[in-house]
Amino acid sequence: MLRFDVPPVWSNAARLDGLTTFIIAVIALAGFPYLVPLLIVQGLVRGFIGHYKCPSHRLYAALLEKLGKAGKKENAGAKMFANKLLFIASTVATGLYLAGSGMWIVPLTVLAVFSFLEWAFSFCVACWAYSAWYQLRGQH
Repeated sequence: MLRFDVPPVWSNAARLDGLTTFIIAVIALAGFPYLVPLLIVQGLVRGFIGHYKCPSHRLYAALLEKLGKAGKKENAGAKMFANKLLFIASTVATGLYLAGSGMWIVPLTVLAVFSFLEWAFSFCVACWAYSAWYQLRGQH
């Protein structure tokens, strides 16, 4: 559902969140899969509690606001949806790794690609899907 009860987030702070996710995912793919639970925590906090309860997001937002580089405000509901997907994908990746399956790299690779798109181009795939879903639902 669309969330209007949470404050919008700064676009560049969300991009730095994407950079953090990308870096952790790439390091995990490079042979350190025990870092993936950090993504679970990020997805849990930002996706279910809110961006302004996430220490890293708060740090990024404060620094960027101070520098005057925070960007524009964006709907936090779509970003929360994206972080819920981060939580799910990183939980699945961790479960697969702990089960001894090599398939853990699949959800982590998807996270790396999607977080790269957010960081480099400010294109949130999950936010796009979130908006498209509500537009399609509204037409029926």
